[in-house]
Amino acid sequence: MFNTAISFVQQQEWAEDIAQEVFIEIYQSIEKFNELSSLGTWIYRVTVNKCLDQIRAQKRQKRFAFITSLFHKDNGELIHDTSNFEHPGILAERKEQAKALFQAIQGLPEAQKTAFLLSQIEEMSQKEIAEIMNVSVKAVESLIQRAKASLRKKLENIYDGRRK
Repeated sequence: MFNTAISFVQQQEWAEDIAQEVFIEIYQSIEKFNELSSLGTWIYRVTVNKCLDQIRAQKRQKRFAFITSLFHKDNGELIHDTSNFEHPGILAERKEQAKALFQAIQGLPEAQKTAFLLSQIEEMSQKEIAEIMNVSVKAVESLIQRAKASLRKKLENIYDGRRK
């Protein structure tokens, strides 16, 4: 849950909070589990939904108080800066590329980002992703392909510039 959450929200504190919220939700809602999917799929669905809720809440906060929400009131330091996000699992020499990749992933539409992260970071099958997202396998395939194409386009200048 934590790995999925940090891939989505890119803030360790938020990912920890989300993991706790998922445990609470599972505990409170286990009787609602309908067994139409596996328990693991249901837990991923809850985790992804909590992540998307957190991202939406942040976007709402930024819309209503953009300037004040970016800085701490007492010390003026930046609160949230995903452009400097460093995923814990990335090796030191690849951090710069990882930052660019995660920044590009954050720019994807919500459904593409969800399908891409579950596929590439969580290494789930398209069938599992379809169950979590409640869409068809064909839709997942399309979302992943569009996400990859978009990322390729966004990142081609970065990677082409390094090869020259």
